[in-house]
Amino acid sequence: MFAGEGAVAIKQDRQQELMHLLRQDCGSCHGLTLKGGLGPSLLPNRLGSLPVSILTSAILDGRPGTAMPPWRGLVSPEEAQWLAMILKKGIDK
Repeated sequence: MFAGEGAVAIKQDRQQELMHLLRQDCGSCHGLTLKGGLGPSLLPNRLGSLPVSILTSAILDGRPGTAMPPWRGLVSPEEAQWLAMILKKGIDK
């Protein structure tokens, strides 16, 4: 969970599931280290300047004209926002 403005409360067990999704499912296209592959890098040095709202939208609705699929239905808007904030911060290896 994150404290402060825009904080999103996600239960610990769901956080673990989302981290697995991030590493495995996102990693299958963005590279297992998220440095890029079929999809672009998801590291903070690339995502840092993007608003959380843009990243959240990309997670939920995909990116038309690209291989990025929508994840709406598998993750809630709050979970997508949590994932976007994790990506901007960087994940532990």
